[in-house]
Amino acid sequence: MRFPTAQAPYLAPVNSVNRIMLEVLVALIPGLAALVWQFGPGVLVQCMIALLAAQLGEAAMLSLRRRPIAPALRDYSAALTAVLLAVSLPPLAPWWLTAFGALFAIVIGKHLYGGLGYNPFNPAMVGYAVLLISFPQHMTAWLPPKELSGSALSFADAWNAIFTRTLPSDMTFDALTMATPLDTIKTQLGLNRLLDEIQAGGLFAGIGGRGWQWVNFGFLLGGLWMLKRGIIGWQIPVGFLGALFGISLIFFLIDPAVYPTPLFQCFSGAAMLGAFFIATDPVTASTTPRGRLIYGASIGLLVFVIRAWGGYPDGVAFAVLLLNLAAPTIDHYTRPRVYGHPK
Repeated sequence: MRFPTAQAPYLAPVNSVNRIMLEVLVALIPGLAALVWQFGPGVLVQCMIALLAAQLGEAAMLSLRRRPIAPALRDYSAALTAVLLAVSLPPLAPWWLTAFGALFAIVIGKHLYGGLGYNPFNPAMVGYAVLLISFPQHMTAWLPPKELSGSALSFADAWNAIFTRTLPSDMTFDALTMATPLDTIKTQLGLNRLLDEIQAGGLFAGIGGRGWQWVNFGFLLGGLWMLKRGIIGWQIPVGFLGALFGISLIFFLIDPAVYPTPLFQCFSGAAMLGAFFIATDPVTASTTPRGRLIYGASIGLLVFVIRAWGGYPDGVAFAVLLLNLAAPTIDHYTRPRVYGHPK
C-alpha cells in the first residue's frame, strides 16, 4: 500500500557541521581578543601557523585516503582544532612547535581513527598533550600579561621571535618570560606571595591572576553566547565548573594557606576554555543528558586533582583526554529509558 507524500520543497535542516564549527569559532573571539590584549600579537601569529599546518595536514590525509578535499576543508573542523591548540600555546612558542602540534592533532588525533566523527579523543588536546610532554621548556615560557609588564611586543618583534628566535637587543627570552599564576603555585613559590602580587590589581585581578582573569572572562562570554544559541548544552560546563568550584571550596576551607580560592581555580589557566570549548566537543564527549553532567563533573574534579597534586600546573588537557576514554562507558550506564520499555 502506498501513502501519499508531500511535494517539495522540504524544510532544510537548521544545523550543519560547518555552521556549528563556524559559530564556535566566532564564540572564541572575546577570549582570543583578551589574549591578544594581554600577551600581544604573537597569539595571532600562532593562530596563523596552526591554521596553515592544520589545513595542509587535513588536505594531505584526505588525499591519501582518496576522499574529497574541498568539502572537508569547508566544514571548519580543522580550523577549530587549530585555533583551540593555538590559544593554548605560549605566544612566542617557536613556529615548528605550533606546526608540529597542529599536524599531530589532525593526522594522529583525527584521521588515524577515521576522521571527523570517529576520533575518540579531542584532537586539539592530543596535540597539546604531546607538545607539553615533549617540549616542557617551550610550553611553559609564557610572557607576562600586559597588566604586569605595562607593554607588549610589536607584531614585527613577535614575528621575529617566533620564526627566527631573535628579540630586540635589550631583551632576552629568559628575562621576558615568567611563570603563570598556576606555575607559581605548582613550583611552591608560595600562595601568599602570589596573592600579594595580584592584590595590587584589585578585586578582579585576585580572581584568576593579573591578566588571566580577563582571558577567562572572555571565554566565559563566548561560552554563554553558545549556550544561548543552543550550540552546546548546559550540563558539561555546569558539571565542570560546579565540581571544580565545589572541591576547591572544600580544600580552601581546610587550608587556605595552601589551596587557592574557588574563584581563582575557575578563572585561572584554561578553566573556562576547557569548560565551554574543549570538554563540550560533541564527538568525544558523553551524549546522554545525565552522562554529560557526570562527564563534566569528572573533568572538573580531575582538573583540581592534577593542579593540586599532579606534575603539571594545569590539568585541563589530561582531564579531558582521560574522560574522552570513559565517555562510552558513562553513556552505557546513563542511557535514558526508551518509551514503552522498562529501565
